[in-house]
Amino acid sequence: MADKNKPSPEDTDGEALGAQKPIEAQVVAQFIKDLSFENPSVGKLLEGPSDTPNIKLEINVGAKRLQPELFESAIDFKAVASSKDGTIYDLEIVYAGLFRLKNIPEQALEPFLLINCPTLIFPFLRRIVADITREGGFPPLLLDPIDFAQLFVRRKQELASVSGKPN
Repeated sequence: MADKNKPSPEDTDGEALGAQKPIEAQVVAQFIKDLSFENPSVGKLLEGPSDTPNIKLEINVGAKRLQPELFESAIDFKAVASSKDGTIYDLEIVYAGLFRLKNIPEQALEPFLLINCPTLIFPFLRRIVADITREGGFPPLLLDPIDFAQLFVRRKQELASVSGKPN
């Protein structure tokens, strides 16, 4: 026979006793924060194709708190295509998302903002990069998926080795 004086799990607003509320994450907006595309060697390109270009890519992520539950996570992307004749194109873009996060433990906040959030907005950045390079007169630059978790771990290891402290 059940004790009628003890609260059942359903009596605690859907929460099990001692359990935390589930993390809530909402993409509020995503946008181009900064964009630059330079084509400094257009005259040389008109002369005809040169050798196969060398493309150097740089990707960084950053995040900041804007309000108690509102955060910005941004991907800073740079691609420079060059050949023996010089720079073919230089593309720089910062693509960001605004995220409303609730019930997230403080120790999970940084990894969430630097791994999960960039993973959500990366497909949109990928499309913009392909469109910009194509509209610049070049074959579209199609980016492979990025493992933001690996980037996060590598960055933590680099910071730990510089500071001499373990993670």
